[in-house]
Amino acid sequence: MSYNIRSPFYAKGTATSLTERDSRQLRGLLPPALETMGKQVSRAFEQLRGKTTGLEKYIFLAWLRNTNSNLFYRMVLDSPEELMPLIYTPTVGTACANYSHIYPFLAPNGSFDGLFISIDDIPVLDQLIENYKNALPDPSITPDIAVITDGSRILGLGDLGVGGMGIPVGKLQLYVAAAGLDPRRTLPICLDFGTNNQKNLDDPLYLGLRRKRPEGDEFHKAVDSVLATLNKAFPKMLIQFEDFSSEHAFELLERHRNRYLSFNDDIQGTGAVILAGFINAVREVGIPAKQHRLLFFGAGSAGVGVAKQIMDYFVLEHGMTEEEAKKLFWLNDSKGLVTQDRGDKLAQHKVYFARDDNEGRQLKDLKETIEYVKPTALIGLSSQGGVFDAEVLKLLADINERPIVFPLSNPATQAECSFEQAMIHTNGNVLFASGTAFPRYVDENKKEHVPGQGNNMYIFPGLGLGAILSRPSRITDTIIYASAAALADSLTEDERKSHLLYPRIERIREVSAVVAAAVCRQAVKENLATDPRILSILPSGSSSKVGTPAWEELLKYVEKSMWEPTYKPITDKSE
Repeated sequence: MSYNIRSPFYAKGTATSLTERDSRQLRGLLPPALETMGKQVSRAFEQLRGKTTGLEKYIFLAWLRNTNSNLFYRMVLDSPEELMPLIYTPTVGTACANYSHIYPFLAPNGSFDGLFISIDDIPVLDQLIENYKNALPDPSITPDIAVITDGSRILGLGDLGVGGMGIPVGKLQLYVAAAGLDPRRTLPICLDFGTNNQKNLDDPLYLGLRRKRPEGDEFHKAVDSVLATLNKAFPKMLIQFEDFSSEHAFELLERHRNRYLSFNDDIQGTGAVILAGFINAVREVGIPAKQHRLLFFGAGSAGVGVAKQIMDYFVLEHGMTEEEAKKLFWLNDSKGLVTQDRGDKLAQHKVYFARDDNEGRQLKDLKETIEYVKPTALIGLSSQGGVFDAEVLKLLADINERPIVFPLSNPATQAECSFEQAMIHTNGNVLFASGTAFPRYVDENKKEHVPGQGNNMYIFPGLGLGAILSRPSRITDTIIYASAAALADSLTEDERKSHLLYPRIERIREVSAVVAAAVCRQAVKENLATDPRILSILPSGSSSKVGTPAWEELLKYVEKSMWEPTYKPITDKSE
């Protein structure tokens, strides 16, 4: 089967050689100049930087990805700090909210963003999969990973329906850029089961189903059918659940994590990346781990997922029992401190952390709760922009010499506070990590401070790559923990001296390789890995520490497995 040189995966534009122009009947259809990828990158950046808004830049980059994939990813790898906020958070939130209005400009020339599966398509799922295969530039290359959403809880923006497709598209771009997954082997999926957002239903340009979402058995039966069909078509494919409503997120994870190779990034990925930042913050503060008190403002799927992941740190690294560790956590939702005797019916995922030692006291106000709990760490996953105001931050700074403040809500408009606010109101003593990107802060002495960003891309690309390479039968909590521990330990000496909680973004591929290797090692240690190449490096049940020959061989194998955006000679033979 011949390659399609017009496919975004194989197109070279002005870098197409004369031989290839002749063999593919392209002579005269391109300008005469023969250019390097570097020259193309310069031209593309000139166009990008001429755009005035984030959404315009997003649309341009989406167009480029769907016309010349190699060139697009070369740009991302050359300037990750500039481009990653444009292809994912915070800009992707705006793109998702406007998806039905910008869609025709994202997928030109018959290209497509991903696979749209409506609830009406359930009886013909096999045909949808066949349509997808037939639309690929090379049907022999099947997906290694699918990111799936139903658009019901996009970032902090709520139910965006079919507009949620921007999230799996964006996540998979980060998989490619950060961990070197082959873009041809990635599958974004949006389940369009309707929308409960009246704004969508009233929008004449809305591209999704105009009906309310199903609940209960109808919802789960539909998802069951989708996953079974995908598994039949692509039995080795990793599935990442993304941006489902809180209740469905936990239900889907528990329902499917042992059926299919899968994980939920909102719950497990967020928990792991924040755990890594928290580990390094604890190292910075110098207070014994068992003396920390963590207050979560926001108790949805992400909040509870983060809390449970951090709890593993106290149990696995500091020898605490589960009950001892749980006592270090307080959760605050829209109704106040989560307690067993609050008087309302708690959502099931909140019950685990509900306090029973409040002696009947119910706290509704955040500042009052801070005075009561006296937390060393304040973690926000509430989607309430600015709720960590000057009074809250100053109060926290009065309690702690070096307060830990993690405003993790996305996008930036929903963040509980900015880096600048946190620095100003804690006199520069804050240990800070956000979920979205914030600019650097320059203090009165002209010293520049770099904000930590607890972005899931530090975890999920490496986690996904490690799972794809080792093919474990399932992804366990201890595999997730291993990814977080590897991230925490990946800081260089220079980064630690600079008091960073996360590695510099330009090292993202290096870091993802370390995380992937740690995932492979843990999968082997738990006798879950099935890939013979990994097992030939690390015998089943073994564990190899960082720095040993086996670890170095494993890391080298992971790095060699990472896709690079380059122009290769195009032949008439399939791979």
